Amino acid sequence: MKVHVRVPASSANLGPGFDSLGLALALYNEVTAEEAEGVRVRIEGDGAGRLAVNERNVVARGVSAAYEAAGRRFPGCALTCVNRIPLSRGLGSSAAAWVGGLVAGNSLLGSPLDRSTLLTLAARAEGHPDNVAAALLGGLTVSAGGSDGAIAVVLPVPSNLHWVTLIPEITSATSEARAVLPSSVPREDAVFNVQRVALLLAALQAGRLDVLGTALDDRLHQPYRVRLFPWLPSVADAARKAGALGCVLSGAGPALLAVVAGGERESSAVARAMEEALARAGIAGAAKALAVDREGAVSAKLGAPS
Repeated sequence: MKVHVRVPASSANLGPGFDSLGLALALYNEVTAEEAEGVRVRIEGDGAGRLAVNERNVVARGVSAAYEAAGRRFPGCALTCVNRIPLSRGLGSSAAAWVGGLVAGNSLLGSPLDRSTLLTLAARAEGHPDNVAAALLGGLTVSAGGSDGAIAVVLPVPSNLHWVTLIPEITSATSEARAVLPSSVPREDAVFNVQRVALLLAALQAGRLDVLGTALDDRLHQPYRVRLFPWLPSVADAARKAGALGCVLSGAGPALLAVVAGGERESSAVARAMEEALARAGIAGAAKALAVDREGAVSAKLGAPS
């Protein structure tokens, strides 16, 4: 039997929601998996020729983790990974790999693990729950880690909002982006972010688009990561001047995420302004509007055992 899994990209933080908010985006990696003796991995798309193709591959490790959690011996697997989520850009490629492997392994076993268990396994593997929650569950997720595992709640997103993602050609390691963060912050900055997260969630649920610009402000991570991405303020400013309600760093970067009220014309204007501002900083990149993925990771059986 083979199984096919589709996993969306994700954007974490959404400005003030550091390590707690995630948004699933309609850009997908696909995994086809079947049991085998030993591990074999074929990679197409982003990461081909660079990512591990043996048991060290993250998707394969996810499959193995599902077997271990279910108390089953892992004989190995043959994987084909079609990667469309760019690596090391802040769009959840690592989270998609863990979730893709865990869901594939669980499907091969007949789905003995529920979504709550898969979320906890993925969050432990990834180190934080924001991206994996969005990748697994879809939509806008609010997540938290605890002694008993990770928990997440999915919230609706207004359909009249559009999300424009700017993907620079440069890459960034999450470890580097975390290393620039201080170990403690002033109380007023913590209060500032608590207010903005609460306002952001309230604005999205009440449709109060007029306060989104304020709600997307952040003092916990973006001011420190500007030293890695000095062009961030000018590109975000260009997005707002072109009509975006706000523009934030996507996860640990370097991708940016702008939110736009309107249709294709408004989104195209913001995308063009972001690309041009990035080009003026001497960096190439491409911006595109991505819909919100509302399904999360989905799996299907492709056939019976031969």
